[in-house]
Amino acid sequence: MVEWGNAPAGASAPRPRPRRAEPGVADAGAHGSRTARVVEANPAGQVARASSAGPGSGRPLRTRMEGRSVSRPPARPTVTPQLPALLAAALLAASCAPGGGSGPGEPAAGPYDVLITNGRVVDGTGAPWFFGDVAIAGDRIVRVAPRGVLNGARARTTIDASGRVVAPGFIDIQAQSYEPLLARDGRDVSKITQGITTEVLGEGGTPAPVNERILSSEPRPDTVMDPLREAFTGPHGFGRWLAAMEAHGMSPNVASFLGAATVRAYARGMDRGPASGAELDTMRAVVRRAMEDGALGVGSALIYPPGSYASTEALIAEARAMAPFGGLYITHMRSEGDRLLEAVDEAVRIGREGGVPVEIYHLKAAGRPNWGKEDALLARIDSARRTGLDVQADMYPYAAASTGLTSCLPPWSEADGKLYERLGDEAVRDSIRRDVLTPTDAWEQNCRLATPEGVLLVGFEKPAMQDKWGGKRLSEVAEAMEEPWVDAAMDLIEADSSRVECVFFLMSEENVRKQMRRPWIKFGTDAGAFDPDSAEELTHPRAYGSYPRILGRYVREQGVMTLEEAVRKMTSATAVRLHLRGRGVLRPGAYADVVVFDPATVIDRATYTEPHQLSEGVGDVLVNGVPVVRDGEVTRAKPGRALRGPGWRPSNEGS
Repeated sequence: MVEWGNAPAGASAPRPRPRRAEPGVADAGAHGSRTARVVEANPAGQVARASSAGPGSGRPLRTRMEGRSVSRPPARPTVTPQLPALLAAALLAASCAPGGGSGPGEPAAGPYDVLITNGRVVDGTGAPWFFGDVAIAGDRIVRVAPRGVLNGARARTTIDASGRVVAPGFIDIQAQSYEPLLARDGRDVSKITQGITTEVLGEGGTPAPVNERILSSEPRPDTVMDPLREAFTGPHGFGRWLAAMEAHGMSPNVASFLGAATVRAYARGMDRGPASGAELDTMRAVVRRAMEDGALGVGSALIYPPGSYASTEALIAEARAMAPFGGLYITHMRSEGDRLLEAVDEAVRIGREGGVPVEIYHLKAAGRPNWGKEDALLARIDSARRTGLDVQADMYPYAAASTGLTSCLPPWSEADGKLYERLGDEAVRDSIRRDVLTPTDAWEQNCRLATPEGVLLVGFEKPAMQDKWGGKRLSEVAEAMEEPWVDAAMDLIEADSSRVECVFFLMSEENVRKQMRRPWIKFGTDAGAFDPDSAEELTHPRAYGSYPRILGRYVREQGVMTLEEAVRKMTSATAVRLHLRGRGVLRPGAYADVVVFDPATVIDRATYTEPHQLSEGVGDVLVNGVPVVRDGEVTRAKPGRALRGPGWRPSNEGS
């Protein structure tokens, strides 16, 4: 997990002007900071190709004009929750077969805005690939036809996909791009170059809604995000946050769960202890209002304060509040290590008693002593499903996790937002040290599970700290400081006044492959977005490489899954799970979120020591019919939209 607001620092943007978000209206502005590879569309509709500039190269970007025309089609209205469900179903079912007809009102011969020809179409459903052409008008797919049927059709832009796969855009079910989508340039370069067209936020904490209790209880100020968050107060702050991201401009679409830690902090701040009856009433009201604002459900992260202070009963109460709105309970469970199976039982109980489906974030058996629990873990989920409980999970394709070094300290140390003060008190340090070194299953001891040798320090707030300690193992730092590792960890956290981002080597590669084969698995990055040309700190390579890694390493090289099954788990499986209508499939009537990649070359290049490297093999990416990656180059288009859950009530926006 990467906490919202702790993404790498970047250029801040002016405070967005909240406006009523209109479904189907995209802000595709042409502004943003320099990236490693950029294509700019000028007013004449020509394309300026920018030279590649590697991270830290310092070379100015030189452009040359090419004659290719890339036009941005006008946005079309979306199918809103007010339209009859049969209409939405008819649009998606208009043609399930490869030779399907044109969409409503669209002539078979065009003209089209984009025509993708000669590709191997993998439609996202799991069906076998076929050679075909895909026609797009406005923000919709209007024709999926056998190869050659659309020869001679008129189109403003034609993409020849010979030798490549044409698939629905990938949906990142666990994204962390809070600051990039609200306060930076919104293109999310490391994500869209993987083929990701929708990012789903909401693990643990969200920037909205907020009240004075939340704003005053932060352990340290966030000079970038805090001024923006002040606009997200009031009954429908969650909806204003979604609208603000859309107004700010972004390349991918975005959707979000409501953070369970935010719900608790709204009612109780950073205090430990059970919620009172009045506080539970407040929590339920916050959940109901966020669901009306378009939240997908409630997302918990139960190893991080204040989320870890929540009782099972309080989470059941929140689940019951969202159940009438079609909400999903998605969770970073209370344990992924020593109490892994008990944590699954808790998640299942919350779903059963709360009356909602359950999704488990980044499924894993963490720590070598727990690798042997993998089969029991999978059996637990399969068993729950056989009894009629809707329990599923997702994962990222790496054997290492990433979170803060603060996760190695006992949860009580962060109570009331006073961790940094406590670390300055030697008596409190003694208590923390004692708790860390005492084996327990009462809280997740990540440093013990990974061992100090398995903890890689990647992200500090202070440049001097980053220069000195970034890229080193915790064991190396302890040796350099000539003190035990737990003291070194406390010293680093106190000196940087941050959670100190780390990579924890926790999982078994064999278990990673085993999980991938389960039909109910989906994929996410658990990462924020970066621009390799401006990134300053290290990060987990999953921010750049998750989806190409699956396609290159696990599909092409190891044969863990078929191509069609992998694409299904990246697209329609997630869209169906989250009720993202018209997303995740290539069918007439669906939104034109499309990725074109080379199955023979697609691969991740990011590593743990050199993470800021774009993946290879993804040539073209379209979001709502607009190219955000063209011929392997990032454009400045920002056609992304805020997508809302099944309980959304548009009349609440702006209130």
